[in-house]
Amino acid sequence: MELVQISDDAAGQRLDNFLLARLKGVPKSHVYRLLRKGEVRVNKGRAKPEYRLEAGDIVRLPPVRRPEAGTTPPRGRAAGVRLETQILHEDDRLIVLDKPSGIAVHGGSGLSHGVIEAMRAARPDAPYLELVHRLDRETSGCLLIAKRRSMLRALHDLLREGRVEKRYLALVKGRWELGQVRLEDRLRKSIRGGERVVTVDEGGKTAASIFRPVEIGSAASLLEVRIMTGRTHQIRVQAAEAGHPLAGDERYGDREYNRKMKALGLERLFLHAASVGWEDPVSGEWRMFSAPLPEDLREVLSRLDTHHG
Repeated sequence: MELVQISDDAAGQRLDNFLLARLKGVPKSHVYRLLRKGEVRVNKGRAKPEYRLEAGDIVRLPPVRRPEAGTTPPRGRAAGVRLETQILHEDDRLIVLDKPSGIAVHGGSGLSHGVIEAMRAARPDAPYLELVHRLDRETSGCLLIAKRRSMLRALHDLLREGRVEKRYLALVKGRWELGQVRLEDRLRKSIRGGERVVTVDEGGKTAASIFRPVEIGSAASLLEVRIMTGRTHQIRVQAAEAGHPLAGDERYGDREYNRKMKALGLERLFLHAASVGWEDPVSGEWRMFSAPLPEDLREVLSRLDTHHG
């Protein structure tokens, strides 16, 4: 049996999330079974998974068999080691990762691991690693991972207040003739055929983005998109709604156009989280991180005559 006193830094998180991080390697189903059976106690009483921990709480952990050191699934650890080479910046509070396309930020939906699981597997001794925000599986670029609970809370506050500046590069179908424009739509999430789909719907939540052309061609246009809200699939849905779906977007895009782009070597969604910036809540200085456009997307641009189209 182990007794853990909750520090200020750990306060505010859900009990289940705290346990999953603390009992690394123990199957999720087993952690929830311990909670259901009341084997985990908070201040000597039973507690629900969604209970928000408070500073000073005493959590009793039952003895749990954990995987031996070095028995992390090799695929997860190998993926984590690979991701370590994609780190753009790291300090004692934060990791800024240049996420490759094709890896989900979270395991689930048939995937044994995502970015965060792979990073934890590569760093079994790290006391705290949590995603600050999400990127779609196919989207590459800047992804923030907090190394402290206090940093996660601070960045979540900034995100909620719209004080984090996120810019993306997107290639869209056709000649963009809207100039720089702010698009606002109301978007609603639903599940269709087991997949998450976002539609424009008056009853949905407001999504706002500023689209600015970088290079305009007849077949395709490269845009910089600054998002003012963080809705699921926001850029993809708004671009399609404006008549310029993203190249390689299999969910909201143009199938025939995607075929043409594939012939130019585009094997995935052309969307890249190019930069992220905010005013540091501790020092007050502006922090900005950027991820270069990946080589596969650069090659597609070089095959497109975007300058003279």
